[in-house]
This record gives sequence, structure tokens and C-alpha cells, in this order.
Amino acid sequence: MSVAGVRCFDRPRTCFRRSWNFPVLSVRPKVAELAFHVFSRSLHPELYRVHRARRIERSGYHALVEITNCGHVITWNSTGPSPVTVCEVATSAHQPLPSKRCLISQSLKGSRTEKANCRSGVSYRTHFQLEPVEPDLFFMVQQQLCKQPTEGLLQTFDASGRMALGALSYVNVETRQNSMLVQAIHTFPDDYAIVKVESLFSLPE
Repeated sequence: MSVAGVRCFDRPRTCFRRSWNFPVLSVRPKVAELAFHVFSRSLHPELYRVHRARRIERSGYHALVEITNCGHVITWNSTGPSPVTVCEVATSAHQPLPSKRCLISQSLKGSRTEKANCRSGVSYRTHFQLEPVEPDLFFMVQQQLCKQPTEGLLQTFDASGRMALGALSYVNVETRQNSMLVQAIHTFPDDYAIVKVESLFSLPE
């Protein structure tokens, strides 16, 4: 599919156990166990379990946006003679991840704004928050997410057993010539909590 100069490729992924010896978490973590990381490198795809993915290509950059069982992984790459990689990961604090070239590492709790200046004038900034809500409001948000436009990525997860309602993850991507804005929402029915992340990846003007 090609829209306004950007090529998007949706790629639903079926979960399966991989043959590599990387530890992959198979269940949605508790909200108290969430973490947020940003790397100046890509991550090995065997480290996480992908449910849905979208690849985006523009003249100045390309990106891969993936919904995982724990949250999401966004791998953004600038093009040109000195390419820059920025990889954002919302996941469990128990997920083994590399320590090298980690720009940001925070517990995903409360409300926080972070930014990073990368090589070649590339900039990155994000705002994330974990919001506990009342059950009625939580159910309303779940219903609204199910009605989101098909341009975004939506994944519905199976119920945990404790709750009859399964978690949802929704990721919307807006692209411009020199920037990409990603808005992600992840719900956690067992805790009546909602995680919201808004991140901007920018090329130099």
C-alpha cells in the first residue's frame, strides 16, 4: 500500500516458539514490571515475540513498527552516507536486553518525557505514562480502541484467565518527509491500567 509518498507493509505475525536459545517472554507482564528502553542499535528479532508489524519507507528514513506481547518495538533508521538507528522498546523489566548503546532505560511508571540527540543531527523525543483507571473507564477505552481506523496496527490478546477481557495494543504512525510520529496504547486488564507512548523521530531540518 502506498499513501502520500510512504510505503506501508502490514505484516501480521503468528506466535511460535523459535529454535534459537534466546529467552522470550510468552505472557503479558504486570504493569509494575514494565520498562522502557531506547537504543542506538537494532535488537535481535529473536529477543521478542511479534504479533503484528508494519514496515515504513520514506526517502530519508525507513522503520519497522512491531507489536509484541509485552508492548512494542520501533526500529527507525535514517538513510544516507552516515545512517543512524534508534530503537524504542516498551517491554517487561525481566526481558533480557543488551546493555551496549543504550540511550534511555527507565521503569515505565508515572508520566515521563525523555529525549536523545543522535549522530548526524537526528533527534528523538518521547513521552510515556502509565495510568491506572477505574473499571468503567477501562472498558470504555477498550471499546474505543476496537473502533480505531484500520490505518493503525491493532492486536487483541487472549484473556489471562483471571479476567474475561483480553488486553489490546494499538499503534498509530504518522509520517512526514523528515519525521515520524508514533502513538501507542497498551491495555492491561488484570491491573485496570493503560500505557500511552508518543514518540517523535526527526531528521535534521
